[in-house]
Amino acid sequence: MNKRLAVGLMSGTSVDGVDAALVSIEGAGTGTIVELVHYSSTPFPQKVKEKIFDVMSLTASSTPLLSSLHFELGDAYADAVLQVCKEADISVEELSFIGSHGQTVYHQPFRTEDSVPSTLQIGEPSVIAYRTNTQVVSNFRSMDMAAGGEGAPLVPYTEYLLYRKKGTGRLLQNIGGIGNVSILPKDCSLEDVSAFDTGPGNMVIDGLCERLFERSYDEDGTIAGKGTVHKQVAQKWMDWEKDFFLKVPPKSTGRELFGEVFVNRILEEFGHLPKEDLIATATHFTALTIADAYKRFILPEHVVNEVIVGGGGSYNETLLRMIRELLPELTVLIQEDIGYSSDAKEAIAFALLANETLHSNPGNVPRATGASKPVILGSITPVPGLR
Repeated sequence: MNKRLAVGLMSGTSVDGVDAALVSIEGAGTGTIVELVHYSSTPFPQKVKEKIFDVMSLTASSTPLLSSLHFELGDAYADAVLQVCKEADISVEELSFIGSHGQTVYHQPFRTEDSVPSTLQIGEPSVIAYRTNTQVVSNFRSMDMAAGGEGAPLVPYTEYLLYRKKGTGRLLQNIGGIGNVSILPKDCSLEDVSAFDTGPGNMVIDGLCERLFERSYDEDGTIAGKGTVHKQVAQKWMDWEKDFFLKVPPKSTGRELFGEVFVNRILEEFGHLPKEDLIATATHFTALTIADAYKRFILPEHVVNEVIVGGGGSYNETLLRMIRELLPELTVLIQEDIGYSSDAKEAIAFALLANETLHSNPGNVPRATGASKPVILGSITPVPGLR
Protein backbone atom coordinates (compact mmCIF):
# COMPACT_ATOMS: atom_id res chain seq x y z
CA MET A 1 0.00 0.00 0.00
CA ASN A 2 1.21 3.49 -0.86
CA LYS A 3 1.39 6.27 1.67
CA ARG A 4 -0.45 9.43 0.73
CA LEU A 5 -0.16 12.90 2.18
CA ALA A 6 -3.33 14.71 3.18
CA VAL A 7 -4.48 17.66 5.26
CA GLY A 8 -7.41 17.61 7.66
CA LEU A 9 -9.03 20.95 8.55
CA MET A 10 -11.20 21.74 11.54
CA SER A 11 -12.67 24.87 13.05
CA GLY A 12 -14.99 24.19 15.95
CA THR A 13 -17.77 25.80 17.90
CA SER A 14 -15.25 27.77 19.97
CA VAL A 15 -14.45 29.76 16.78
CA ASP A 16 -10.78 30.10 17.75
CA GLY A 17 -9.31 29.49 14.31
CA VAL A 18 -8.39 26.75 11.84
CA ASP A 19 -6.58 23.59 12.95
CA ALA A 20 -4.63 21.93 10.14
CA ALA A 21 -3.14 18.45 10.44
CA LEU A 22 -0.77 17.25 7.73
CA VAL A 23 -0.82 13.46 7.86
CA SER A 24 0.56 10.44 6.09
CA ILE A 25 -2.16 7.86 5.42
CA GLU A 26 -1.79 4.30 4.27
CA GLY A 27 -4.70 1.97 3.56
CA ALA A 28 -8.32 2.40 4.63
CA GLY A 29 -10.85 0.95 7.06
CA THR A 30 -9.52 -1.08 9.97
CA GLY A 31 -6.19 -1.40 8.15
CA THR A 32 -5.58 2.35 8.15
CA ILE A 33 -2.17 3.53 9.28
CA VAL A 34 -1.96 7.27 9.95
CA GLU A 35 0.95 9.38 11.13
CA LEU A 36 0.88 13.06 12.05
CA VAL A 37 3.54 14.83 10.02
CA HIS A 38 2.88 18.38 11.21
CA TYR A 39 0.18 20.40 12.95
CA SER A 40 -0.49 24.12 12.83
CA SER A 41 -3.22 26.40 14.09
CA THR A 42 -4.16 29.68 12.44
CA PRO A 43 -6.26 32.03 14.61
CA PHE A 44 -9.18 33.79 12.96
CA PRO A 45 -8.71 37.56 12.70
CA GLN A 46 -11.04 39.33 15.11
CA LYS A 47 -13.18 40.71 12.25
CA VAL A 48 -13.70 37.20 10.88
CA LYS A 49 -14.66 35.91 14.32
CA GLU A 50 -17.20 38.69 14.64
CA LYS A 51 -18.68 37.81 11.25
CA ILE A 52 -18.98 34.15 12.26
CA PHE A 53 -20.81 35.06 15.45
CA ASP A 54 -23.03 37.48 13.50
CA VAL A 55 -23.97 34.71 11.05
CA MET A 56 -24.88 32.49 14.03
CA SER A 57 -27.03 35.23 15.54
CA LEU A 58 -30.77 35.20 14.88
CA THR A 59 -30.79 39.00 14.84
CA ALA A 60 -27.51 39.95 13.11
CA SER A 61 -27.39 37.31 10.36
CA SER A 62 -28.29 37.97 6.75
CA THR A 63 -28.12 36.13 3.44
CA PRO A 64 -25.45 38.49 1.98
CA LEU A 65 -23.28 38.07 5.09
CA LEU A 66 -23.63 34.28 5.02
CA SER A 67 -22.79 34.07 1.32
CA SER A 68 -19.73 36.32 1.64
CA LEU A 69 -18.42 34.56 4.73
CA HIS A 70 -18.83 31.17 3.05
CA PHE A 71 -16.23 32.21 0.47
CA GLU A 72 -14.07 34.19 2.90
CA LEU A 73 -13.67 31.11 5.07
CA GLY A 74 -12.78 29.07 1.99
CA ASP A 75 -9.79 31.37 1.63
CA ALA A 76 -8.98 31.01 5.34
CA TYR A 77 -8.95 27.22 5.04
CA ALA A 78 -6.80 27.37 1.90
CA ASP A 79 -4.36 29.64 3.77
CA ALA A 80 -4.22 27.06 6.57
CA VAL A 81 -3.35 24.28 4.10
CA LEU A 82 -0.59 26.34 2.54
CA GLN A 83 0.73 27.29 5.99
CA VAL A 84 0.95 23.76 7.36
CA CYS A 85 2.68 22.57 4.20
CA LYS A 86 5.14 25.48 4.36
CA GLU A 87 5.97 24.79 8.01
CA ALA A 88 6.53 21.10 7.20
CA ASP A 89 8.66 21.99 4.15
CA ILE A 90 6.36 19.98 1.90
CA SER A 91 5.06 21.20 -1.45
CA VAL A 92 1.28 21.47 -1.64
CA GLU A 93 1.59 19.58 -4.94
CA GLU A 94 2.46 16.47 -2.92
CA LEU A 95 -0.99 16.39 -1.30
CA SER A 96 -3.45 13.73 -2.44
CA PHE A 97 -6.52 15.27 -0.81
CA ILE A 98 -7.88 17.64 1.83
CA GLY A 99 -10.66 16.90 4.31
CA SER A 100 -12.40 20.10 5.43
CA HIS A 101 -15.03 20.05 8.17
CA GLY A 102 -15.95 23.71 7.67
CA GLN A 103 -17.35 26.08 10.26
CA THR A 104 -20.66 25.04 11.79
CA VAL A 105 -22.94 28.06 11.89
CA TYR A 106 -26.18 26.21 12.59
CA HIS A 107 -27.05 22.73 13.80
CA GLN A 108 -30.61 21.67 14.55
CA PRO A 109 -30.89 17.87 14.77
CA PHE A 110 -34.60 17.82 15.59
CA ARG A 111 -37.84 18.66 13.78
CA THR A 112 -40.01 21.60 14.83
CA GLU A 113 -43.45 22.71 13.77
CA ASP A 114 -42.08 24.72 10.86
CA SER A 115 -38.60 23.28 10.23
CA VAL A 116 -36.86 19.99 9.50
CA PRO A 117 -33.59 18.71 10.99
CA SER A 118 -30.66 20.49 9.37
CA THR A 119 -27.03 21.45 9.72
CA LEU A 120 -24.84 24.00 7.96
CA GLN A 121 -21.06 24.10 7.72
CA ILE A 122 -19.56 26.88 5.61
CA GLY A 123 -16.17 27.43 3.97
CA GLU A 124 -16.49 27.04 0.18
CA PRO A 125 -14.55 23.89 -0.86
CA SER A 126 -14.15 25.12 -4.44
CA VAL A 127 -11.98 27.98 -3.15
CA ILE A 128 -9.80 25.52 -1.22
CA ALA A 129 -9.55 23.16 -4.21
CA TYR A 130 -8.70 25.98 -6.62
CA ARG A 131 -6.04 27.62 -4.48
CA THR A 132 -4.34 24.32 -3.59
CA ASN A 133 -5.12 22.46 -6.84
CA THR A 134 -6.12 19.51 -4.68
CA GLN A 135 -9.36 17.55 -4.38
CA VAL A 136 -11.38 18.40 -1.29
CA VAL A 137 -13.85 16.33 0.69
CA SER A 138 -16.27 18.44 2.72
CA ASN A 139 -19.88 18.62 3.95
CA PHE A 140 -19.47 15.49 6.06
CA ARG A 141 -22.57 15.76 8.24
CA SER A 142 -25.36 16.05 5.66
CA MET A 143 -25.48 12.44 4.43
CA ASP A 144 -25.81 11.12 7.97
CA MET A 145 -28.74 13.50 8.52
CA ALA A 146 -30.27 12.39 5.22
CA ALA A 147 -30.16 8.85 6.66
CA GLY A 148 -32.08 10.00 9.74
CA GLY A 149 -29.08 10.72 11.96
CA GLU A 150 -28.19 13.88 13.85
CA GLY A 151 -25.02 14.47 11.81
CA ALA A 152 -23.01 14.35 15.02
CA PRO A 153 -20.81 13.20 16.51
CA LEU A 154 -18.69 12.02 13.57
CA VAL A 155 -15.34 11.34 15.24
CA PRO A 156 -16.33 7.93 16.76
CA TYR A 157 -15.47 6.09 13.52
CA THR A 158 -11.96 7.51 13.53
CA GLU A 159 -11.61 6.95 17.27
CA TYR A 160 -12.42 3.28 16.74
CA LEU A 161 -9.65 3.10 14.14
CA LEU A 162 -7.07 4.79 16.37
CA TYR A 163 -7.91 4.19 20.02
CA ARG A 164 -9.43 0.75 20.53
CA LYS A 165 -7.33 -1.27 22.99
CA LYS A 166 -7.65 -4.96 23.68
CA GLY A 167 -8.89 -5.70 27.19
CA THR A 168 -9.62 -2.04 28.02
CA GLY A 169 -12.85 -0.07 28.01
CA ARG A 170 -12.20 3.52 26.97
CA LEU A 171 -14.16 6.76 26.81
CA LEU A 172 -12.88 9.41 24.41
CA GLN A 173 -14.08 12.75 25.78
CA ASN A 174 -13.65 15.73 23.52
CA ILE A 175 -13.96 19.15 25.13
CA GLY A 176 -14.18 21.78 22.44
CA GLY A 177 -16.94 24.35 22.39
CA ILE A 178 -19.28 21.40 22.93
CA GLY A 179 -18.38 18.23 24.83
CA ASN A 180 -18.89 14.82 23.27
CA VAL A 181 -17.94 11.30 24.29
CA SER A 182 -17.24 8.15 22.31
CA ILE A 183 -17.65 4.79 24.03
CA LEU A 184 -15.21 2.04 23.07
CA PRO A 185 -16.21 -1.02 25.10
CA LYS A 186 -13.59 -3.60 25.95
CA ASP A 187 -12.66 -5.72 22.89
CA CYS A 188 -15.29 -3.88 20.81
CA SER A 189 -16.19 -4.13 17.17
CA LEU A 190 -17.31 -1.06 15.22
CA GLU A 191 -20.93 -2.09 15.79
CA ASP A 192 -20.36 -1.79 19.55
CA VAL A 193 -19.18 1.83 19.38
CA SER A 194 -21.56 4.60 20.41
CA ALA A 195 -21.26 8.30 21.14
CA PHE A 196 -23.20 11.42 22.03
CA ASP A 197 -22.80 15.05 23.01
CA THR A 198 -22.51 15.52 26.77
CA GLY A 199 -23.35 19.25 26.68
CA PRO A 200 -21.22 22.39 26.81
CA GLY A 201 -17.47 22.02 26.72
CA ASN A 202 -15.66 25.34 26.77
CA MET A 203 -18.55 27.34 25.32
CA VAL A 204 -20.09 28.72 28.50
CA ILE A 205 -16.68 29.27 30.14
CA ASP A 206 -15.39 31.12 27.07
CA GLY A 207 -18.55 33.21 26.76
CA LEU A 208 -18.27 34.37 30.36
CA CYS A 209 -14.53 35.03 30.04
CA GLU A 210 -15.15 37.31 27.07
CA ARG A 211 -17.91 39.23 28.82
CA LEU A 212 -16.32 39.48 32.27
CA PHE A 213 -12.57 39.55 31.58
CA GLU A 214 -12.29 40.45 27.87
CA ARG A 215 -10.36 37.22 27.34
CA SER A 216 -11.26 34.58 24.78
CA TYR A 217 -10.75 31.71 27.25
CA ASP A 218 -9.50 30.82 30.73
CA GLU A 219 -5.91 29.81 30.05
CA ASP A 220 -4.98 26.69 32.05
CA GLY A 221 -8.11 27.28 34.19
CA THR A 222 -6.28 29.98 36.13
CA ILE A 223 -9.32 32.22 36.71
CA ALA A 224 -11.52 29.29 37.74
CA GLY A 225 -8.83 28.17 40.16
CA LYS A 226 -9.15 31.49 42.01
CA GLY A 227 -12.93 31.39 42.34
CA THR A 228 -15.43 29.58 44.53
CA VAL A 229 -17.79 27.04 42.98
CA HIS A 230 -21.50 27.58 43.69
CA LYS A 231 -22.76 24.03 43.23
CA GLN A 232 -26.44 24.89 43.65
CA VAL A 233 -26.12 27.49 40.91
CA ALA A 234 -24.53 24.95 38.55
CA GLN A 235 -27.39 22.58 39.27
CA LYS A 236 -29.89 25.32 38.35
CA TRP A 237 -28.09 25.70 35.01
CA MET A 238 -28.52 21.95 34.50
CA ASP A 239 -32.24 22.39 35.15
CA TRP A 240 -32.50 25.09 32.47
CA GLU A 241 -31.73 22.52 29.77
CA LYS A 242 -32.86 19.37 31.57
CA ASP A 243 -34.68 18.14 28.45
CA PHE A 244 -31.29 17.78 26.77
CA PHE A 245 -29.47 16.31 29.76
CA LEU A 246 -32.21 13.74 30.43
CA LYS A 247 -32.63 12.75 26.77
CA VAL A 248 -31.44 9.23 26.04
CA PRO A 249 -28.60 9.15 23.44
CA PRO A 250 -27.96 9.47 20.58
CA LYS A 251 -28.17 13.23 20.90
CA SER A 252 -26.25 16.32 19.86
CA THR A 253 -26.30 20.00 20.69
CA GLY A 254 -24.56 23.27 19.94
CA ARG A 255 -24.52 27.01 20.33
CA GLU A 256 -28.30 27.04 19.95
CA LEU A 257 -28.62 25.77 23.54
CA PHE A 258 -25.40 26.83 25.22
CA GLY A 259 -24.32 29.96 23.35
CA GLU A 260 -25.05 33.64 23.77
CA VAL A 261 -28.60 33.25 25.07
CA PHE A 262 -27.43 30.87 27.81
CA VAL A 263 -24.58 33.18 28.85
CA ASN A 264 -26.91 36.19 28.88
CA ARG A 265 -29.28 34.37 31.21
CA ILE A 266 -26.40 33.53 33.57
CA LEU A 267 -25.38 37.17 33.75
CA GLU A 268 -28.95 38.36 34.20
CA GLU A 269 -29.72 35.98 37.08
CA PHE A 270 -26.31 35.52 38.70
CA GLY A 271 -24.30 38.56 37.62
CA HIS A 272 -24.14 39.65 41.25
CA LEU A 273 -21.68 36.85 42.02
CA PRO A 274 -17.92 37.59 41.94
CA LYS A 275 -16.50 37.26 38.43
CA GLU A 276 -14.03 34.56 39.41
CA ASP A 277 -16.83 32.59 41.06
CA LEU A 278 -18.85 32.63 37.85
CA ILE A 279 -15.92 31.20 35.87
CA ALA A 280 -15.29 28.59 38.58
CA THR A 281 -18.98 27.64 38.59
CA ALA A 282 -19.10 27.45 34.79
CA THR A 283 -16.06 25.16 34.85
CA HIS A 284 -17.71 22.95 37.46
CA PHE A 285 -20.87 23.01 35.31
CA THR A 286 -18.98 21.53 32.36
CA ALA A 287 -17.41 18.86 34.58
CA LEU A 288 -20.83 18.13 36.10
CA THR A 289 -22.49 17.65 32.71
CA ILE A 290 -19.78 15.16 31.72
CA ALA A 291 -19.98 13.21 34.98
CA ASP A 292 -23.78 13.21 34.91
CA ALA A 293 -23.81 11.84 31.35
CA TYR A 294 -21.42 9.04 32.31
CA LYS A 295 -23.33 8.05 35.45
CA ARG A 296 -26.70 8.25 33.73
CA PHE A 297 -26.02 6.63 30.35
CA ILE A 298 -22.62 4.87 30.28
CA LEU A 299 -21.40 3.40 33.55
CA PRO A 300 -24.59 1.37 34.24
CA GLU A 301 -24.06 -0.48 30.95
CA HIS A 302 -20.30 -0.60 30.32
CA VAL A 303 -17.14 -1.51 32.20
CA VAL A 304 -14.87 1.49 31.68
CA ASN A 305 -11.23 1.78 32.73
CA GLU A 306 -9.99 5.00 31.15
CA VAL A 307 -11.21 8.41 30.05
CA ILE A 308 -8.97 10.10 27.48
CA VAL A 309 -9.69 13.82 27.19
CA GLY A 310 -8.93 15.80 24.04
CA GLY A 311 -9.69 19.24 22.66
CA GLY A 312 -8.89 22.63 24.13
CA GLY A 313 -10.49 21.73 27.44
CA SER A 314 -7.79 19.14 28.08
CA TYR A 315 -5.39 22.01 28.82
CA ASN A 316 -7.69 23.47 31.48
CA GLU A 317 -6.10 22.03 34.62
CA THR A 318 -8.94 23.21 36.87
CA LEU A 319 -11.52 21.51 34.65
CA LEU A 320 -9.52 18.26 34.61
CA ARG A 321 -9.22 18.34 38.41
CA MET A 322 -12.98 18.80 38.75
CA ILE A 323 -13.69 15.91 36.36
CA ARG A 324 -11.37 13.64 38.34
CA GLU A 325 -13.06 14.65 41.60
CA LEU A 326 -16.51 13.83 40.19
CA LEU A 327 -15.34 10.52 38.66
CA PRO A 328 -12.85 9.11 41.20
CA GLU A 329 -13.39 5.54 39.99
CA LEU A 330 -11.97 6.29 36.52
CA THR A 331 -8.44 7.01 35.28
CA VAL A 332 -8.64 10.38 33.49
CA LEU A 333 -5.86 10.96 30.95
CA ILE A 334 -5.23 13.48 28.18
CA GLN A 335 -4.20 12.73 24.61
CA GLU A 336 -0.57 13.53 25.29
CA ASP A 337 -0.46 10.84 27.99
CA ILE A 338 -0.87 8.18 25.29
CA GLY A 339 1.29 9.79 22.61
CA TYR A 340 -1.29 11.78 20.64
CA SER A 341 -2.06 15.49 20.27
CA SER A 342 -5.16 17.08 21.79
CA ASP A 343 -4.86 20.03 19.43
CA ALA A 344 -4.61 17.94 16.26
CA LYS A 345 -7.11 15.21 17.11
CA GLU A 346 -10.20 16.47 15.30
CA ALA A 347 -8.29 17.76 12.27
CA ILE A 348 -6.74 14.29 11.94
CA ALA A 349 -10.24 12.81 12.20
CA PHE A 350 -11.47 14.70 9.15
CA ALA A 351 -8.44 13.66 7.12
CA LEU A 352 -9.31 10.06 8.04
CA LEU A 353 -12.99 10.54 7.19
CA ALA A 354 -12.04 12.04 3.83
CA ASN A 355 -9.84 9.01 3.17
CA GLU A 356 -12.79 6.70 3.88
CA THR A 357 -15.00 8.73 1.54
CA LEU A 358 -12.47 8.45 -1.28
CA HIS A 359 -12.34 4.69 -0.71
CA SER A 360 -16.18 4.55 -0.84
CA ASN A 361 -16.36 3.40 2.78
CA PRO A 362 -19.06 4.54 5.23
CA GLY A 363 -17.75 6.92 7.89
CA ASN A 364 -20.61 7.27 10.36
CA VAL A 365 -21.49 5.13 13.37
CA PRO A 366 -25.29 4.73 13.45
CA ARG A 367 -25.34 4.00 17.19
CA ALA A 368 -23.66 7.36 17.70
CA THR A 369 -25.68 9.53 15.33
CA GLY A 370 -28.98 7.69 15.18
CA ALA A 371 -28.76 7.16 11.41
CA SER A 372 -30.72 4.27 9.91
CA LYS A 373 -27.58 2.71 8.41
CA PRO A 374 -23.88 3.32 7.67
CA VAL A 375 -23.43 5.79 4.81
CA ILE A 376 -20.56 7.29 2.82
CA LEU A 377 -20.03 10.83 4.09
CA GLY A 378 -19.10 14.04 2.35
CA SER A 379 -19.08 15.81 -0.99
CA ILE A 380 -16.04 15.62 -3.27
CA THR A 381 -14.78 18.74 -5.04
CA PRO A 382 -12.33 17.61 -7.74
CA VAL A 383 -8.99 19.07 -8.73
CA PRO A 384 -9.99 22.11 -10.79
CA GLY A 385 -7.35 21.59 -13.50
CA LEU A 386 -4.31 19.63 -14.53
CA ARG A 387 -1.40 19.76 -12.09
